[in-house]
Amino acid sequence: MKLDEYLSNLDAETEPMVERIMQWANINTSSFNVPGLERMAAVLTQEFSVLECEGNAFSLPPIEHVDSMGISKRIDIGPALRFWKRPEAPVQVLLVGHMDTVFELEHPFQVAIRKDERVLQGPGVTDMKGGICIMLEALKLFEKSPNASQLGWEVIINPDEEIGSFGSGPLLEERAKAHHVGLLFEPAMDDQGTLAGDRKGCGNFVFIVHGRAAHAGRAFDQGRNAIAMLAEVITQVDALNGQRDGVTLNVGHVQGGGATNVVPPLAICRLDVRIKQTDDHAWVLDHLNAITAAANQKKGFKTELKGSFNRKPKALVGKTKALYDLLAEVGQELGDTISWKPSGGCCDGNNLSDAGLPNIDTLGVCGGNIHSDEEYLLVDSLVPRAKLTAALLLRLSEGRFN
Repeated sequence: MKLDEYLSNLDAETEPMVERIMQWANINTSSFNVPGLERMAAVLTQEFSVLECEGNAFSLPPIEHVDSMGISKRIDIGPALRFWKRPEAPVQVLLVGHMDTVFELEHPFQVAIRKDERVLQGPGVTDMKGGICIMLEALKLFEKSPNASQLGWEVIINPDEEIGSFGSGPLLEERAKAHHVGLLFEPAMDDQGTLAGDRKGCGNFVFIVHGRAAHAGRAFDQGRNAIAMLAEVITQVDALNGQRDGVTLNVGHVQGGGATNVVPPLAICRLDVRIKQTDDHAWVLDHLNAITAAANQKKGFKTELKGSFNRKPKALVGKTKALYDLLAEVGQELGDTISWKPSGGCCDGNNLSDAGLPNIDTLGVCGGNIHSDEEYLLVDSLVPRAKLTAALLLRLSEGRFN
């Protein structure tokens, strides 16, 4: 089938896509804002109904979270969405997106605005409400193709990707086994549409230091300053950076103390850890456990380490590399050069890869400054990126990947 004839139906869709993304971005869907995620799930359910597919929204199990008092609790997260069509078709594709963002209800960045003809700015416009819009438009177009009967698809949109997909991870692993290919709609790596190739693995950890409260004037020596102890821990953690190729440990959040005339009895820090190779996992854990053990030798203190690795590294090898090569061929047909490069980031593509599913995980929009109040989307990337996915679906339906 000639791609030009097939894809031309998307040419007039830029402005409707922009309007849809702006409406979605104006719904706060921070990872812990369950009402906002429920509202977004209802909107997306209505949007995907045009595909005349089966689908439902459903609850995920609570996840473990260490609160500001250092206590582990099970907390609820938002619903996940699942849509599917033609599970009996010879080719099966899993499309994955996430509706959560990093912008909490208290964050000042809450409204999408059209900066100019080329730039849309707003919370989650790029990561990844724009990506979900591309997924939807590509599927709408594919459903009009004469090859639709040859390809079945399933969409999963989760509410917890930005916090590690701890609730939706088992679902992704289970559904990956029912498909031949995975397509994910994280934003491109740059304004030119570069894809992520090899990806690092990641984990999230928490150090909790318990000291002893005391009056900072009358009984300073009777106290045990948890912040000071945590500072020693943080210094040792940070010193691990540079000791092993590709391994980084970022102290991303620190809390503790209150009134300055009280010796603080509690201090907490949260770490984001990235690894390049699977065996880096053991190296990091050995060192974090050693730091914990050393801290617990200090009289009057108790130091706990909680957390785990949740995503293994994703390597661009085997069938995953073959899938990227097929996309490059599709891009050539469209007059576009598709390239990729390694990424220190990780996403649900890591989860699918670990489950054995070859996948491309940066088919979303072009833009940048994600996770900041300057997040932007390049409007002129919307239709070309939707065309790229629609064309890939067509070629997959023709049996071009096995």
